Amino acid sequence: MPDKNTLFDAVVIGVSAGGLNALKVLCQHLPKNFLLPILIVQHQLQTEDDFLVQHLEKHCVIKVKLAVSTQCIEAATVYVSAAGYHLLVEEDKCLALSVDSPVNYSIPSIDVLFDSASDVYGQYLLGIILTGGSADGSRGLAHIVERGGHALVQSPEDADVDVMPIAAIKAVTAVNAAKLNVLSLAEIAIFLKELAPHER
Repeated sequence: MPDKNTLFDAVVIGVSAGGLNALKVLCQHLPKNFLLPILIVQHQLQTEDDFLVQHLEKHCVIKVKLAVSTQCIEAATVYVSAAGYHLLVEEDKCLALSVDSPVNYSIPSIDVLFDSASDVYGQYLLGIILTGGSADGSRGLAHIVERGGHALVQSPEDADVDVMPIAAIKAVTAVNAAKLNVLSLAEIAIFLKELAPHER
């Protein structure tokens, strides 16, 4: 488990089936003084952009925004992936959207976000995989660990759908099991609540 004094620049979250409730729980626990940006890829239909943002706004005390190209990442903000576009983090810590082919049958793809964010934030990135019914995100979470970041995965027994957590656990364990922590959703929420930002 990362020490409570471990410092981060950003949090990336990947989730699919069962995600509405899981994200609601995490948002409900974020304090008003939460300073880190959170970038979320939730597998969704192309007509659901506003729905997910509005859903999270009801439960978050910090800002929730739909991810837009060229938007620079701000502290204390939750960014939600746009349906039908891959979400990436550029070297200048601004967002980019891509209409490239689906990855793991998904667009947006968790792997695409995780790979690009880990290349930018390195050891100061926290990656989280929650409930879901595909292997999307497992390779990206392993890449985060390879770059020195940390990985949290929702316990398969605690997830609405365990396929995504199981795939993520397997992928990260093969790279560096010491960087992996498997927690219940409630435990992940508590951990996020206590995160400290990295001050350069």
